[in-house]
Amino acid sequence: MEDIATERDEAPDQAKLSRRGFLGMAASVTAGATVAVLPKLATAGDERDVLDVAIIGAGLAGLTAARDLRRAGCESFVVLEARDRVGGRTLNHDLGNGYFSEAGGQWIGPGQTAVADLARELGVGTFLTHWQGKIVMLAGDVRATVECDGGLSTDPTLRKELEDLARSVPTAAPWTSPRAAEFDSMSLADWLAKKNLSAEDQLGWALGAQLTTGTTPNKLSLLHYLSLINSADCDYRKLEAIKDGAQESRIAGGSQILSIKMAEALRDKLRLSSPVLRIENWQNGPAAIHTASGVIRARSVIVALGPPLCQQITFDPPLPEKRREMQRRWPAFAPMRKTAHVYKKAFWREKGYNGAVIPLNSPLQFAFDNSPEDVSFGVISAFINPGMLPTDKKAAEAELSRIYAQAFGEEALHPVAYHDHDWGKADQWSLSCTSPIPPGFLTKYGDVLHPSIGRLIWAGTETAEIWITTMDGAIRSGHKAALQALRAVAGRRA
Repeated sequence: MEDIATERDEAPDQAKLSRRGFLGMAASVTAGATVAVLPKLATAGDERDVLDVAIIGAGLAGLTAARDLRRAGCESFVVLEARDRVGGRTLNHDLGNGYFSEAGGQWIGPGQTAVADLARELGVGTFLTHWQGKIVMLAGDVRATVECDGGLSTDPTLRKELEDLARSVPTAAPWTSPRAAEFDSMSLADWLAKKNLSAEDQLGWALGAQLTTGTTPNKLSLLHYLSLINSADCDYRKLEAIKDGAQESRIAGGSQILSIKMAEALRDKLRLSSPVLRIENWQNGPAAIHTASGVIRARSVIVALGPPLCQQITFDPPLPEKRREMQRRWPAFAPMRKTAHVYKKAFWREKGYNGAVIPLNSPLQFAFDNSPEDVSFGVISAFINPGMLPTDKKAAEAELSRIYAQAFGEEALHPVAYHDHDWGKADQWSLSCTSPIPPGFLTKYGDVLHPSIGRLIWAGTETAEIWITTMDGAIRSGHKAALQALRAVAGRRA
């Protein structure tokens, strides 16, 4: 994938925004409507070099915020990205001839209207995830198959119990639940252990939780898990399933295409390879943002980064103690490693399999069919258990191929290409692709996750009010951050 060309910023224009203009714009952005271009802000003497907004991070959250600023008529902003690419925790493997496989976040489903709206506005299509056929289960030399109904088979009585509990746990602020202390004191595994589950049901619940959050139930706060179910209209299957669930569809052109298209429209407002090292005077402003290539001054700063990445920035003066501690202790123990085997054809479909492989005690966590919509060739992608697969890519490819051969036959030994992305080792600006929250964390630190501090506005999927940890959540957080920044602009110009 080629890097997106960028240019240096020229002296930015400033825009003028009345109270009436801001309120009309806010309503339009919230409704997803096209926003009229507003009059540009007047400059103010020696403050001509001060931007209204600096955005740190060119993932879905940061780029959405930038897009909303421009749609609102604000041109006084810049987007700073540490990597040499856009997309954050979405990344495409280029398979050639216009085909891609996703190395990071990839699925969208019912209720995830923010990402669906963005794709439609950008002219990007979606297509259904393939799930029809048999799933292969492996346990050592034992192999079994089971028909797939588009989701994971779990006890409906237990599902109903979780859904009822989730109704009192708002995604935006789970720590405010009346039973927050109780739910956060235990893991999902602790709760399931009281239900006398069969081995088959235990596997189903564990797999569902792991695929959604990136970790096993024993490391997952029950409070956090209930908040995720709450996002899905308190419908467990809507959270976990493919059919009618959060994994229902994929983005045509790979999920990173959303960020690439937004970045192309920003042109000289985007600066790649510009890690932020230090932010000074963030309390009263204008903030001085020190990057590897210079200093930028801005009246507001949208920090569109995962909380642990904020630790790589020096804040002067220091952030409040509890916010610093939250960032320092933010869980990053599920970095995620994702692979893709490319084959000349999706031969497993011809045999009645849907491409899913679920092994026990294996380097492979879960494999699935990730072939293109036209099925002109086949792709098996997989999530890998941390530390269990060789880091050498040739050795990793061979070991996974042997597992696929046990599942689907000898043809699986002969992929034509292999792609491997370990988010924990990719670069210093990733650390972790997802953030499962352990017991005890949300009730202690949750209340400092959202509120802005001084001139700092926090964004990123972790700060979304629903669908946290997803692409949809990232986009929602970008919309919210842009409105906060525009409100600040309006207040200062009133």
